[in-house]
Amino acid sequence: MPVTGQRVVRRALGRRLTRLRVATGKSRREVAEAKLGISEPTLHRIETGKTPVTVANVRALCWLYGVDESITDALSELALGTSQEEWWDANPVIPDWFKLYVGLEASAKRICTYEGEVVPGELQTEQYARAVYGAEQAVEAEAADRHVKLRMQRQAALAARNPKPVLTTVLGQGVLSREVGGPKVLAAQIEHLREASQQQNVEIRVLPWSAGAHAAMAGAFRIMDFEDPEDPDVVYLESHLGALYLEEPAEVEEYRRVFSLICEASVPITDFR
Repeated sequence: MPVTGQRVVRRALGRRLTRLRVATGKSRREVAEAKLGISEPTLHRIETGKTPVTVANVRALCWLYGVDESITDALSELALGTSQEEWWDANPVIPDWFKLYVGLEASAKRICTYEGEVVPGELQTEQYARAVYGAEQAVEAEAADRHVKLRMQRQAALAARNPKPVLTTVLGQGVLSREVGGPKVLAAQIEHLREASQQQNVEIRVLPWSAGAHAAMAGAFRIMDFEDPEDPDVVYLESHLGALYLEEPAEVEEYRRVFSLICEASVPITDFR
């Protein structure tokens, strides 16, 4: 599955260019001193995926690094995607720190999620989502409507993917007990989860109260796996004001270990009563 969205393409291209530079033993300062028209701060932004990249800059860097023509052409194609917007890129409702997540979600082959408080956004009904956003009591009256519309748009984008990503979700039992939106909204949401779990690419499990202390008590997280070996798997941790993206193999493996433990302690939602 190709990477999707300008922020994800920038990230992928930046990693590749960084590896090529490091392989030649050159520092960023040495590249800047090569008179390619690329300053050291600009190179830093390119390598960290924070700016669009021109084909001319990619070809100049590949020339300096002694890269063959086939790789140069492939990286030049990636450069074209660093300025192409997806639907989420120009959406003013989505904060910049979350746009990277939406781009990653759009290209992940597998998403493993633990939530102890709320149904994950990709599995929420419209009424449940409206209750969640309404509880935030935003100053702007129409904010909840815009966020709910965005959430439904994300769900539609995931559903339209081919092949579909594999979604594995573990919910704390409290998620199925908290009457978000009231008893009727919660009942409809639980029925929606049971129906979703019948899809081949979706697995929903429940971590019951009887499990007692468990490995994920530190809080919610997501693990995203990607088809392209050049794209490292990512752990996503969200707060009210931003998000943390973990890519170091040891970090990702620790969260995989935790997820495996809570999966073992949980039961399929279809078996939960």
